Amino acid sequence: MTHSEKTSAPTQATGTARGYRPGYEVAAELILEYVVQAGLRPGDRLPTEKDLADEVRMSRTVVREAVKILSALGRLSVQKGRGIYVAEPEQSSWQQSLANFLPADLRQVDELFEFRRHLETTAANLAAQRATPAQVKAIREAARQSTHAAQQGDIDAFTRADDAFHTGIAAAAANMFFVSTVDAMRRLQQQVMAIGLAGVAGGSLQVAAEQHEAIAEAIAGGETGRAETLMAEHIDMTARQFQQEIWRRVVPSDDSRP
Repeated sequence: MTHSEKTSAPTQATGTARGYRPGYEVAAELILEYVVQAGLRPGDRLPTEKDLADEVRMSRTVVREAVKILSALGRLSVQKGRGIYVAEPEQSSWQQSLANFLPADLRQVDELFEFRRHLETTAANLAAQRATPAQVKAIREAARQSTHAAQQGDIDAFTRADDAFHTGIAAAAANMFFVSTVDAMRRLQQQVMAIGLAGVAGGSLQVAAEQHEAIAEAIAGGETGRAETLMAEHIDMTARQFQQEIWRRVVPSDDSRP
């Protein structure tokens, strides 16, 4: 069986068989690898859709869907009548090196969470020292919204509240670099979910929401050590959930790679 036969699967899973990966997910990963290996930079043009399909050995239909995903994530830019381009980064220049991140690379995902752990525990510590009353209120409100979303099983609403919670803590750290870096790390995490996990959130939203509430109260009380410890536990739990889901979905299908 050829590589394209094994990976040009329907774009929606029809079962829960171990090792299944939607074709568009594999194609998105291979396109990102192609961009890096070809040395393409922001603004550079990719091959036509047909030629790109040949490059990654996937069907044009699957490649078209993968390009749509990467365009929505800000990795590619599709210009009608002109072609497909590597998107210009919206981040500041110091963040451009993050463009080589591959969402389904297990080692890179582990490194992402390792960095997040150090970054956000420090941010929580500083927030407990520096947060203004308005910032404490915003953090508490984001935690409350995450709890409500978890109770309703609303993943989209939980994700919005989660973003507000973590960026709120970064802002309360009163250091502009925390805000921009936390935002960049969360964007990469969202790419893991959109490509590596096909948009499926693992683990219990309720547990994460409870952790949000506890962290918010520690920050409100100026408990620096407790805020830092609780944030470490929160990031570690999230990392375990991602790792378990990636291993379940990605690792068994490695034999389908070229």
